[in-house]
Amino acid sequence: MVEAAPAVPILCPACGTVNDPDAKFCEECGTQLGELVEVSSGPDASEAEAGVEPDQVTSSTSAPRRACVYCGGSIADDGYCELCGKPAQSERDHWQEAPAAWVGGVCDRGIRHEINEDAMALAADPQAGEFAVLVVCDGVSSTPGSDKASLAAARAATAHLAAGRSTDLAEGTSDELAQARWSARMLEAGERASAAIYEAIGELAARTNPPSCTFAAAVIDGPLVVVGGVGDSRVYWIADSGKSRQLTTDDSWSQEMMAHGMSRQQAESAPQAHSITRWLGADSPDEAPHVVPTYPTGAGWILVCSDGLWNYCSDADDLAELVHRVVGMVGSNPVQVSSSLVDWANEQGGQDNITAALARFDSVVPTPAQPA
Repeated sequence: MVEAAPAVPILCPACGTVNDPDAKFCEECGTQLGELVEVSSGPDASEAEAGVEPDQVTSSTSAPRRACVYCGGSIADDGYCELCGKPAQSERDHWQEAPAAWVGGVCDRGIRHEINEDAMALAADPQAGEFAVLVVCDGVSSTPGSDKASLAAARAATAHLAAGRSTDLAEGTSDELAQARWSARMLEAGERASAAIYEAIGELAARTNPPSCTFAAAVIDGPLVVVGGVGDSRVYWIADSGKSRQLTTDDSWSQEMMAHGMSRQQAESAPQAHSITRWLGADSPDEAPHVVPTYPTGAGWILVCSDGLWNYCSDADDLAELVHRVVGMVGSNPVQVSSSLVDWANEQGGQDNITAALARFDSVVPTPAQPA
């Protein structure tokens, strides 16, 4: 009988810390220790029954060799710059994903925080407008280890939602059935995200204040968009013309105050504004996402973001004006637009981690119940 080789601890190339064999990021400095998990590797056996073929949906492009943030040189395999010799910045501090030309996002540490507790995970069909999943999770900064919680939650939710695409229902499906299927899947994604948090944080789940995070997700299935939210990360419809809308409703103190008549400006500028009332984590009172199906009309963008962005531009029409201005400067590449939105938020002070993920709609698509 051949015995399995023992698991080997991983030495961080940036700071030298010895990490567990299955660690994805360094416990000490956050440097990535292995490849990012990609949905494009295909669902596991339990997910494969949902009907997604591995080559139908991809989650990110292959990352080129990293550049040094200090001098622009190349980062060698040992984690140090070949030109100036400084250690590489943690890849968790800033990264981007572009699973398809029409979908992309950027996640950034911001200026004021020492670590990036935001996370995102994206998946998309190469054909624009066909199918995409965008998930953003924001780790609660008052609970140590929330960076692990947010990353685990975002990846687990995206994997479950991406595996839910069913090609046999792509034609002839009623609006009601499609909405019901994806609404149920979104609720399940919240459960999968919560379970992934437990697995990722281990013994930290028993703490009085365990790691936790928000959850905002959008599934695009042709003309149908189904969004889900827990906490105060958001999904917006950014119309090229006409009315833009916030598609999710925050679980927060400020949202409750606005429901009782306080103005948005007053509520969102109060000291308690970012106190959330629901979250994902071991001590959550209610983890089920609020789910909303919708059919956007006209051309525009689906934007999923953390409060590090919307805190500087909360109203949907104001945020739409910002996006239009950015597109006018950098074009319509989703990663470039997301990057510019992140840069803009940092210019406003970068007081929180910042994540922006975008999917582009270029034309109106008939609903499944209507002839093309």
